[in-house]
Amino acid sequence: MLCFALYSAAHAMQAAYKPLLEPLGITYPQYLALAALWAEDGQTVGQLGASLHLDSNTLTPLLKRLEQAGWLIRTRDATDERQVRLHLTAQGQALQESAATVPTCFLDRTGLDRDEAATLRDDLTTLRDRMRPR
Repeated sequence: MLCFALYSAAHAMQAAYKPLLEPLGITYPQYLALAALWAEDGQTVGQLGASLHLDSNTLTPLLKRLEQAGWLIRTRDATDERQVRLHLTAQGQALQESAATVPTCFLDRTGLDRDEAATLRDDLTTLRDRMRPR
């Protein structure tokens, strides 16, 4: 069954990330959020949720933990107070350098080369998008 293969692969992927992230003191979901902010700091919670495909009720507790750890701050948008903006702290920005080897180490654990990994990513993204309600 395709669903079982995807489900078990997701668990295996998270297990492969765990020893890479533990020395940094972050979890896999925290890593995903931080990676998105390293790519574009100052996103709103809504923007981050859309890029990670997470609802705000899932994302908010994760962001609170990142804020408590000192990696980001949440502030109300100056022009629209309904929006909460996420900004990395100096500590959060420095964590990016510490995590710089994580993608390469993870890729090594998969046994895929860069082209194979990119193809698999693209195929899974297409599958995800096809299954999303319209």
